[in-house]
Amino acid sequence: MKKVLITGGAGFIGYHLANKLLENEYQIDLLDNFSRGVNDTQISALAKNERINLINADLLLPNIQNKLNKDYSYIYHLAAVIGVQHVLKSPYEVLDKNIHLLRNTIDIARDQVDLDRFVFASTSEIYAGTLNHYGLEFPTPESTPLTVNDLNEARTSYMLSKIYGEAMCLHSGLPVTIFRPHNFYGPRMGLSHVIPELMKKVVEIEIDQLDVFSVKHKRTFCYIADAVEMIQLLAESDKAIGESYNIGNDDEETTMGDLAKRIINLIGKDIGINPMPATSGSPERRCPSISKLIKVISYTKQYPLEKGLQKTFDWYNKNIFSGQEVSAV
Repeated sequence: MKKVLITGGAGFIGYHLANKLLENEYQIDLLDNFSRGVNDTQISALAKNERINLINADLLLPNIQNKLNKDYSYIYHLAAVIGVQHVLKSPYEVLDKNIHLLRNTIDIARDQVDLDRFVFASTSEIYAGTLNHYGLEFPTPESTPLTVNDLNEARTSYMLSKIYGEAMCLHSGLPVTIFRPHNFYGPRMGLSHVIPELMKKVVEIEIDQLDVFSVKHKRTFCYIADAVEMIQLLAESDKAIGESYNIGNDDEETTMGDLAKRIINLIGKDIGINPMPATSGSPERRCPSISKLIKVISYTKQYPLEKGLQKTFDWYNKNIFSGQEVSAV
């Protein structure tokens, strides 16, 4: 049975990826120090599976590779310091920790006897500098030249840590695959993200107008079950070695205002929208090209936006809004 290591394994993507991998014959180690990922009943239930090993450890510790197995076939590196508020407050920590986390995970990967793939989670934020300075093609291909924003801007730190991280991976000598996530959403996502945040506001609102920021900004969204399916298929394709891929959807593009209306209608509230100013640093449009991805894995999404929003709300309503479950931030 092949073994898998997922760093940041208790987080949003890690949890869903582990559940997906359990459909195949894998033994899975989830490594997390729970600084962001929550040790909720979902993780506790997952850890009871005999093929799941939950490792509560800090990936920043020196020589962490000496405490882990050397027979992993796949390593998914998802651990990172993320979140706009954290990035704005502590940009140096974002740069320093994200690079150290990746460096230690590369050291773990280099110690493996027979590693099939090292998968690195980058970000769609790497396109933000190019958008600001030169504009972008939409849908945006992976071949887009990358430009960083002003280094004095705190928000640049996260983007820069991921661009540098991609370069580290590509020059590491490992069999790497890089994915650039575009607006994943679904159960167990932190409440600071736009879809669960809007759902919470609509559920709790006691007035007839919902404040919605960046109402004209456009996004495409990717339900987490589709996302982890694509990630796994890329990891298991020899054609994806040494390549970077957008993961997301290139259709069902919607404005933040229209997204809010969908959520209001889904929940069944009789309220309107109060347009608010655009959020600082938020790009007006984000839509990935996934043509490169489709050439490798020929995947068709299973969760259109309406279906994904319904499943997401059902989970949050049961576990968070009406339940006692702990939510990530």
